[in-house]
Formats: sequence, C-alpha cells, structure tokens
Amino acid sequence: MHRNMSDLEEGMVTIIKVFHKYSGHKCKLKKAELKALINNEMSQFIMVKNETLDKLVADLDQNGDLEIDFKEFITLIAMVTSACSELFQTT
Repeated sequence: MHRNMSDLEEGMVTIIKVFHKYSGHKCKLKKAELKALINNEMSQFIMVKNETLDKLVADLDQNGDLEIDFKEFITLIAMVTSACSELFQTT
C-alpha cells in the first residue's frame, strides 16, 4: 500500500480489512459473524438485536444465499454512513 494514502483511502482499506477479519477466507459473513462485526466495530452508529438481525440479513442478502458478501456489506456501510452523516455536519 502507498504510504501517502488519503484519509478516505485509509478508510476504504479499513473497511476491507474489517470485513475480512470477520469473514475469513470464505469472504462471506454468516448471520452471527455479521452481528459480531456490527457489535464490535459499529456499536457507536448502529445497534442490532436478535429480532432485527434476521430482517437486516434479509434486506442485505441480494442473492439469497443467506450470507453477506462484500458487495452486500458495502450496502450496509453506505446506509449507516448516510444515516449518520448529519452527526458530523457543521453549519
């Protein structure tokens, strides 16, 4: 990796690394892995309980394989980032 990456590029690398930390070599997250990732890595922005986890997985799982691949995970990142963006807006 480049030493002089921008903040955004570093953030993108972090997203990729965190996904692979929880998905391992199979590059897909099972429901329990997604829950662990959210609770450990995104708890300041999103809380997921068992009853909402099934709906979240169903909403994200575009190909119906009951797992979340990277493309589907990025949808979650985009939704949460968009929802939280107003917290960081300055007037």
